[in-house]
Amino acid sequence: MSVKSAGVLLFRLTSAELEVLLVHPGGPFWSKKDLGAWSIPKGEIVEGEDPEAAAVREFEEETGFDISGTMILLTPIKQKNNKVVQAWAVSQDLNAENITSNFFEMEWPPKSGRFQKFPEVDKAAWFSSLPDQ
Repeated sequence: MSVKSAGVLLFRLTSAELEVLLVHPGGPFWSKKDLGAWSIPKGEIVEGEDPEAAAVREFEEETGFDISGTMILLTPIKQKNNKVVQAWAVSQDLNAENITSNFFEMEWPPKSGRFQKFPEVDKAAWFSSLPDQ
């Protein structure tokens, strides 16, 4: 059985171009990595949860912003790790510098017995083209 995630592709039209909001994962594994790290705000769908509701919940948890606007269902994708991601596009503008993410806890450094909290998302930015992959 594959893992299913839901997310939101936020977009805005500026006077010159279409931009999409992407987020960078927080935590020690991603702190010095940009290549291949940026994605839409998304997360696992809880058993029995409506996928669209999961997408909205994950967006709000990872950015601190509420979504308003029409949710446009996109075609699901299957990632290399077999995870299926269902996403909705929404037109909305927000200040990416003002995101506030929820936190997760993990043992760090590994095998140290010490647990630390890290933001699930450490930054967000608007892109008019794909970040360097």
